[in-house]
Order: sequence, then C-alpha cells, then structure tokens
Amino acid sequence: MSFVPEYIIILFFLITLDFFLAQYLYTQIGWKRVAVLSVSVVTNIGMLFVFKYFNFFNENIAVLAHFLHFSYTPLLLHFILPLGLSFHIFQGLGYVIEVYKNRQEPERSFSVYTLYVLFFPQMVAGPIERPQHFLPQLHKTITFDALLARKGLERMLWGFFKKMVIADQIAQVINPLYYDLPNGNLSLLLVSVLFTYQIYCDFSGYSDIAIGAAMMLGFNLTENFNRPFAARSVTDFWRRWHMSLSSWVRDYLYYPLVLGWGKVSKIRMYGALLVTFIAIGLWHGANWTFILFGFLHGLYIIVESYTEKFRKMVSFYLGVQSFPKLHQVFQTLLVFSFVTVTCIIFRAESVSGAFLFIDRMFSFKHGYISFNIYDFTKHVGNIVLYSIFLNIIIVEIFQYISEKKMTFYFLDLYPKVIRFSWCYYLVSMIILFGFFGNQSFIYFQF
Repeated sequence: MSFVPEYIIILFFLITLDFFLAQYLYTQIGWKRVAVLSVSVVTNIGMLFVFKYFNFFNENIAVLAHFLHFSYTPLLLHFILPLGLSFHIFQGLGYVIEVYKNRQEPERSFSVYTLYVLFFPQMVAGPIERPQHFLPQLHKTITFDALLARKGLERMLWGFFKKMVIADQIAQVINPLYYDLPNGNLSLLLVSVLFTYQIYCDFSGYSDIAIGAAMMLGFNLTENFNRPFAARSVTDFWRRWHMSLSSWVRDYLYYPLVLGWGKVSKIRMYGALLVTFIAIGLWHGANWTFILFGFLHGLYIIVESYTEKFRKMVSFYLGVQSFPKLHQVFQTLLVFSFVTVTCIIFRAESVSGAFLFIDRMFSFKHGYISFNIYDFTKHVGNIVLYSIFLNIIIVEIFQYISEKKMTFYFLDLYPKVIRFSWCYYLVSMIILFGFFGNQSFIYFQF
C-alpha cells in the first residue's frame, strides 16, 4: 500500500472472488464446476494480462498491422505493475485449482485465506506455496520456539550474505559494463558468468530471507532452490531452479496440455513443453527477450529428450562410462554454459541487444582473446572483486555439503564454536563487503 495505496483493492477483489468461488465450486458437480473454475482462471489471468501484458500485445499488433499495411493505433494503458501481482495470482489460482481437483477442501475462514495469499515474508516473490502445505500451518497455535528463531535468523543471515555481498556487489561491477561493453572476449564472458551468479544469489537470497523470517514465526515454507548450477541437464536445472514456479506450471499447465484430451504422443508432449516454457518466459515479463529465453529452454529440453538414446550410444562407444566423474563435470559445464548464454538474453533490454552481446563475446576480429581486469575493478576496486570470487566458491562449497548432508543446518552436527565462527564470518563479510545502497531484488519486477 505504501507503493500505490489503491492497488490493495485489486488484491482484496481477487482474494474475495477466489475465496467464495472455491466455496461454491466445492458444492457443485459437472459443468458448473468447470464454469466456476473458468471464472476464476479468466479473472485472475485477465487481471494479470491488463497490468502486465496489455501494452506489449497491443504494440506488437500495431507492428504487425504496419507490416501488413493496415492502419492501427495501439491503445496503451499507463499503469504501474502492482508489486508481486504475478506471485499473488499464482498462489490464489493454485488454491482454486486444488479445490477443483478435490485435493483440498475450501478454507472456511476468510482471514486465514487472506493470510495464505498475503503472508508477508513471501508475498512479493515467493516461494509459491501449495494450500496443502501451508494452510494447515495457519490453523496451528504458534508458540515461540527459541531453536526455530535461531535457525530462522541464521537462514536470513545467509540470504543477506548472498544478496548484499555477492549479488549487489556483482551489480556494481557489471551494470556499468552493460552500458559500455568492454573490448575483449573473456571480459564479456566474465560479465555473463557474473550476471548468472548475480541473479541466482539475488533470488535465492530473497528465498532464504523469506524462509528464515517465516521460520522465526514458527512456519515452514517450501524450498525454492537446490544447487541449480550442479544440474547435469536442463531438465534437472528446472527441478532445482525456482522449484515452486516450475512445479506450478508443470502441474497446472504442462500436465493438462498433455493429458487433457486425446492420445498422448511425443509431438504433443514436445508442443506442451514449448508452450509451458514460453509461459515461464512470459511470467517474467512482457518482452520478446523473456519469450526467447523460455523458448530456448523448452527447445533444449526437447532436444535432450529426443537425442537421449543416441547420446547414450555415443557415450558407450567412446568409453565415457569409464570416467563417470569426468562425464558429470562435462555435463554440468555444458548446462551452465547454456544457462549463462540464455541469461544474457534474460538480462538484455531487447533481442537485438542480446545478439550484439553474444556476437561480441564470441567474435575474434583481432585474431586473439583479450581481457582487461581494469574493466571490472574501476568501479569497486580489486579487493571487492576478489571477495566476490571467494564468496561464490564458499556458496558452492556450503551448498554442496548441505545437499550431501540433506539439511541446510548441517553445522548443528558440529561443535557450537564452528557454527558461531560461520555466523561471525557472514556478519563480517556483510559489514565489510556488503552493498548498503539502493539495489532492489531483481525478481521484484516480475
């Protein structure tokens, strides 16, 4: 409400509508259930379309009309996108769909349902909760738990470390370079790799802060990331990256497209994959860069699926199975390289700008590979840049151990002095190298 006070009316309308539609839907049978669900879907997606996509589609219709020699003046709406609207709509719509599928009874308390949609730690960028997981927690009597409070503070500290020490400092390094691309193939390669880590530490840091804040209050939120850069395929990457969103579109878009009607076929599965990933791209924003980002990820997964048997056969004849660790490293590097290239498109303001960046990154016009460290240190200094690299390595090591131990809080298994030393290190890094300027979370714009 401090952003645009009137926008609370939009959320109140959607919350009220979905709350009562779910109540009514639960008592109906046959076509009435489908009709009630359709009202919810059309209203929620329609609201999202008006605020987020109306101008984009109108502008593209105008371009198409001009190409076909038709006269068309686009109507443009001058709205600011309500903060967190995409998240609120996905959370509420998921609840109505679960009630429709009889996997969730409708919530009887309006205040509890409102809290489910507007729970403040996650209300801007998630993770997107399922009603089966979160609604029962809102009915429990919560008492203060010192252990949960301590764990929640540690989780928030980890999130602030990733956000302020890594993501925000990377932004200070690479943002000026995007407006004045440096000369040097390796310079642009490093810029693209750093942005990939920036968006990861920025968004996963937000998720850590949200999970930690909820834990301090006695609630358990869904994990949203699981070492995505350790993925050995793009399919595996999306099982690890923004897991609440990828599982949402899988259950509520991909599966209905594949299983909704007719015979399941590979062509249909591949078509559904492309539609799903284009939708993921559009979810991030109304720009052709996001559509291309989603399309490339969907296309890569289709190629992975189509060539799976052939790749296994080639690996067998090459004797790759004799070097499993080396094969895993190669797969991981290949996936990370693909993700890095698509993040260039994700970051660019236009498709042409993304292609210009990629062209300069892979061009060797002077016949040699060049690199100038001064491009990266002139805005922040050497010590800050080196701290970024060091802390990226520390993040990867910590997450590797967490995955092996199957818990984020594996330090509890060791003497207290180790846990205290770890927290002291994080606090010290935030104080010494944290960026305290105005640098909002990247995913707030989505």
